[in-house]
Amino acid sequence: MIMTNFNKDKLHTTFMPSTTECTPVKHRKYTLTHSDTTGQLFLSIGNQYNLPAINFKTRDEVLAEWIQHKEELHLWGKVYVSRGEFDVQTSKKRFLIFQRELTLALTAIFYGDRKLFNCYPRLLDSPIYIQFDSIYPKYNQMLYYGTPRPYLDSIFFSDVTK
Repeated sequence: MIMTNFNKDKLHTTFMPSTTECTPVKHRKYTLTHSDTTGQLFLSIGNQYNLPAINFKTRDEVLAEWIQHKEELHLWGKVYVSRGEFDVQTSKKRFLIFQRELTLALTAIFYGDRKLFNCYPRLLDSPIYIQFDSIYPKYNQMLYYGTPRPYLDSIFFSDVTK
């Protein structure tokens, strides 16, 4: 089971225009941002990323999209580590923070869009890949993060045991 410190009361989900709880699926995009001071998470779901929600100075958002790969959909995500504005040490720190916080971020995305999985249960077993974007080769990696099922199971299992 995936463990997380996710608090569903701190998640605020917005469906962008022309996006519903069940459509579209292909190219459905997620923009997850947060407040360092309050711990609030802000999830936008739409057919485009919510660019106005992104702080282009800190670049600590998580972006993700459902894409077609052969016969199945995959969730492909991206986090921004460095394109040269951060030195190697800062890039390493950012990389490690993103790695540590991705369980929380993915849990928030899947919880915020949980009704999608009722409409398309096969997505529960779709692979998740996250691209860490960096000019430093050591931190420029594509990592596999499992499937949505254990992220959602961790929330609902923890609700039952409370």
